[in-house]
Amino acid sequence: MNKLALSDEILLQIEKPARYIGNEINSVKKKLTDDMVRFAMCFPDVYEIGMSHLGIQILYDMLNRFEDVWCERVYSPWVDLDTVMRREHIPLFALESQDPIREFDFLGITIQYEMCYTNILQVLDLAGIPLMAKKRSESDPIVIGGGPCAYNPEPIADFFDLFYIGEGETQYRNLIDLYQENKKDGGSRTEFLRKAAKLPGIYAPAFYRVSYHEDGTIAAFEPTEEGIPAKIEKELVMDVTNTYYPEKPIVPYIKVTQDRVVLEIQRGCIRGCRFCQAGQLYRPVRERNVEMLKRYAVTMLANTGHEEISLSSLSSSDYSSLEELVTFLIDVCKEKKINISLPSLRIDAFSLDVMSKVQDVKKSSLTFAPEAGSQRLRDVINKGLTEEVILKGAIEAFEGGWSRVKLYFMLGLPTETDEDIREIASLSNKIAAAYYETVPKEKRNGKCQIVASTSFFIPKPFTPFQWAPQCTKEQFLEKAYTTRTAIMEQLNQKSIKYNWHEADASVLEGIFARGDRRIGQVILKAYEKGCFYDAWGEYYKNDIWMETFRECGLDIHFYTTRERALDEIFPWDFIDCGVTKQFLAREWQKALRGEVSPNCRVQCQGCGAARYGGGVCTEKREKPEASAGEGEVV
Repeated sequence: MNKLALSDEILLQIEKPARYIGNEINSVKKKLTDDMVRFAMCFPDVYEIGMSHLGIQILYDMLNRFEDVWCERVYSPWVDLDTVMRREHIPLFALESQDPIREFDFLGITIQYEMCYTNILQVLDLAGIPLMAKKRSESDPIVIGGGPCAYNPEPIADFFDLFYIGEGETQYRNLIDLYQENKKDGGSRTEFLRKAAKLPGIYAPAFYRVSYHEDGTIAAFEPTEEGIPAKIEKELVMDVTNTYYPEKPIVPYIKVTQDRVVLEIQRGCIRGCRFCQAGQLYRPVRERNVEMLKRYAVTMLANTGHEEISLSSLSSSDYSSLEELVTFLIDVCKEKKINISLPSLRIDAFSLDVMSKVQDVKKSSLTFAPEAGSQRLRDVINKGLTEEVILKGAIEAFEGGWSRVKLYFMLGLPTETDEDIREIASLSNKIAAAYYETVPKEKRNGKCQIVASTSFFIPKPFTPFQWAPQCTKEQFLEKAYTTRTAIMEQLNQKSIKYNWHEADASVLEGIFARGDRRIGQVILKAYEKGCFYDAWGEYYKNDIWMETFRECGLDIHFYTTRERALDEIFPWDFIDCGVTKQFLAREWQKALRGEVSPNCRVQCQGCGAARYGGGVCTEKREKPEASAGEGEVV
């Protein structure tokens, strides 16, 4: 019988005890040896969210292939167990061994979204690891962060020993070798961090200092010791076919958010939407070989028993062998009654034909992502999608048997006007009208359902919109009210449902996204006042956050509503993400003029990613396709 960190009594009184007992199918158990490096891989959110993250599955598989490393998992305990662990003084533990995290060599935390920052502190706190990196002793684990939010690590820099910038497959072996060598030589924690800071892609905040102008902007950001790099270049894998990928993903005992086999078909995106951070960070586009994907699909389905497979990509339609792969999967999955999920497809006849083949007779909803209601604003954000193509795609969907369409928009985009906002309602109405004009009465299954959802625009680092002002909470709510009012004025309003996101949390996310080191004190104080699980609306405490900003003497408008000067030094400028700041500035100025940029396969925009010498940057462009008029269907 495996040992458990929690007693039966505790397991019986908490929600979903299977979150904490480990021993899932395909989880890895190893026999500990004296020279083995113990690595706890953490997703700082509830188990169901963390278990759905592909990046952790990849790194877990990679690290456990190393004979001298045992990688285990840990997630944020849900609020009920959090209370029990504090009351009973139970240290946070890893799922596989059930051993305390504090006994490990490394605690690796993937940081996928800004609103998990206080959960990072929860994990450290429950593990008994000092929250501030400078207070840690030789016996504490090395705390290393990675993921998209590591591209601006400054708001949480004080809590981490190291950050890994980029894709994790390239440097972890070198980092672990360095750790073992330092330990063998009797080196200190500080000596290891100093050596690690000189590895490609590794950022050690303790060896950098920042100074500020009187107006609060950054005057300088520089290393404090010779040999520490002033600029850190992201790590990436150019050959995504011959690299690590899990053949035996862990199968949870309970239903999780993404309860399926996930097949990553490519990395990066050619589209160049100006609001999208991932589209810049993961350049250039690199495709996995279709034969490798076929082999992995069959193997992973056999090793998990999952009844669904999903193709993962920022823009699946741009994968050059999509038709061949989907045809293969249809043949494999049909006989085994396995569902195929195809997110991020463009609005075109091929995509809808594919969706029709892979979905059941009872059609589920389709998701279109116009992002903006008007053509003018879609050009500003470089969406490359016309109203004509949106309506044509909707009509083809209705003819194919779909009657429910989800539409995703953003409010608060740069240069947005009330007319742009009202166009959201107008476009929704036109799509509803297209249903009634296209589908004869006798073939309708009741009314069509158009679900229009708006999120609030948040400027992110390493995008052309990193210079843009963000709206206030009041402005966001006013824009949502304008959208709702305009929808209620439409002829087909009864067929349109409108949803919008929380404005408070969007403002805070914007502060974190473009924040500097001074934000860390706010995060720490808010956590000490009881803030965590901020990404969950029922636990978000906006009044405490605003109070804490005032106590720390920080003006939230400095981080949100002001437009940045082109020559301002940003907190993340010491990172080279693969695209140049000059390119992003050009795109920002083109956005203000309402000019569109072709996608990477039509015309190179000189973003800087060609230096990596591979992927889409080295493809021949003998038969360029049209870049305008392409959107997304899920």
